[in-house]
Amino acid sequence: MTNKPSLYIPTLYFIEGLPYAIVCSVSIIVFQNLDYSKDFMAQVTSLLALPWTLKFAWAPLVDMLGLKRQWILVSHVVLAVCAVLLALSLQLEGGINFIILAFALMAFTSATQDVAMDGYYLEVLDKEQQSVFVGVRNAAYRMAMLFGQGFLVYLAGTLSHQYGIRAGWGAAFALAAVIFALAFALHAWLLPKPTGAASTASSKVDGGEFLTVFGSFFKRPGIFVIVFYMMFFRLGDALMLKMAQPFLLDKAGAGGLQIATETVGLIYGGVGVGFLLLGGIVGGYVVSKLGLKRTLMPTAMIQNSAILLYYILSILKPGVVLVAVFNAFEQFAYGLGLTAYTVFLLSLASPRYRSGHYAIATAFMALGLLLPGYVSGKLCTMLGYQNFFLLSFLLSIPGMIAILFLPLGSLSQEAAKDKQD
Repeated sequence: MTNKPSLYIPTLYFIEGLPYAIVCSVSIIVFQNLDYSKDFMAQVTSLLALPWTLKFAWAPLVDMLGLKRQWILVSHVVLAVCAVLLALSLQLEGGINFIILAFALMAFTSATQDVAMDGYYLEVLDKEQQSVFVGVRNAAYRMAMLFGQGFLVYLAGTLSHQYGIRAGWGAAFALAAVIFALAFALHAWLLPKPTGAASTASSKVDGGEFLTVFGSFFKRPGIFVIVFYMMFFRLGDALMLKMAQPFLLDKAGAGGLQIATETVGLIYGGVGVGFLLLGGIVGGYVVSKLGLKRTLMPTAMIQNSAILLYYILSILKPGVVLVAVFNAFEQFAYGLGLTAYTVFLLSLASPRYRSGHYAIATAFMALGLLLPGYVSGKLCTMLGYQNFFLLSFLLSIPGMIAILFLPLGSLSQEAAKDKQD
């Protein structure tokens, strides 16, 4: 039986998104619950994101060694082990180094899984399917983010009241381990094995071509504008996202909204889920019908306008209901904007070096998130939440301006030529 992409694309990208959510987002709440400073949280969680920035360095190895399907399944198992290590290390008083090490191992494994998974996506789907399923994969990825930020946080917060913070988070990460293990069983059965050239060693990049992967990426027309766009498009978004949850959790006297941990979990995992799915689906449909030229700027404007919502929240200090409404719009805007952005990144990957090129593109995106994220805690402490969120929005503008100078026409021609070849 040949399984349809609609069966395995959502589950693949849910499992791609979940470890990223745990390392880069849930960890912030863990450290906040353990009473670490905003500066510490921002710096540690940003450094933990380094594997997603550096994954291009070992991405060609995924093409050279074994099949991407095998890399995916092995990664599932290692991620399950990492989640167990997290659950156990949290039970150790003063075990912060073990906690960080477990997060770091999960980050490295997840980044490697991303390379294999994205290469598999480009390998088993044709160009039309890739555009159609971008909305689905982004929605599934974001669903995983909301599951981590939502249900796992809600579970940890609820259990913490009765059993303590460490036990609550231990249970949450134990559940994550079960999910990774179930994903291994599901995908071992569900993922179609590659056929044709993709299934043979001759299709893999040999050692002599290792550097060619990088050279061919940087020889494309307009590469300087492309790199600038990838680095700076999510600058404001990166700042806002790193401090959004601390803002919701922080005490009123410190400028926060002082919302309980389990309530934050409900906000992220509640109505926002439906709006996220809607944004991803609408984004995928619109981009596939109208193309990048007509959609990249409008979707970027909608996505970055959501940053202003946190600026408004910092002024109004409203109740939970309005926070949930604003969060729902944020999820929709995020799903819409990220879909178009992902289609652009996919357009940079040539057929011969799918994994390597896409890994380079996403590495630049990750670097654009890491650097501002690293300084976000210090900036927020200096400026206060209100001015910090306003600055975040202003810093999103250069990335949008860069869209006007992107060589979208030449990328479309290159994709058409690659398809003919």
